[in-house]
Amino acid sequence: MVSHGQGRTLWAGAVRPGRMHHQSTVKTEGIAGLLTQRPGVKVRVDAGYQGLASAVAEQVTAPPRKPPKDAPAAAVAAWRQARTQQSSTRIRVEHAIAEHKHWRSLQRWLGRRESFGETYLAVAGLVSDRAARR
Repeated sequence: MVSHGQGRTLWAGAVRPGRMHHQSTVKTEGIAGLLTQRPGVKVRVDAGYQGLASAVAEQVTAPPRKPPKDAPAAAVAAWRQARTQQSSTRIRVEHAIAEHKHWRSLQRWLGRRESFGETYLAVAGLVSDRAARR
């Protein structure tokens, strides 16, 4: 899912059956290639997309990597501060993601697997429309 800074859903798609790791999603969907085609687009991601942040560093901001266990206290404090700052800039995006999960039909999916993607996209459209009216 992609949302803009105010929390409105911009894109919800590429629904796949089962679970998929973040890096597999990046490769399967060609996200790095799409970002290089649009150099003006800036993205804030969570820690699962560290590889994407390394590949397209000028466009993708990920939380800083955790320092090693034997790192000095100053390095750990700097890491905590940087992580807190990055998380506070992503909070609206996290709320946009959570808003999809609040819909009862998605919380306990009882339908056929084949129709989940279509239902999810319909809910995403409703969530996006509701966010636009605020």
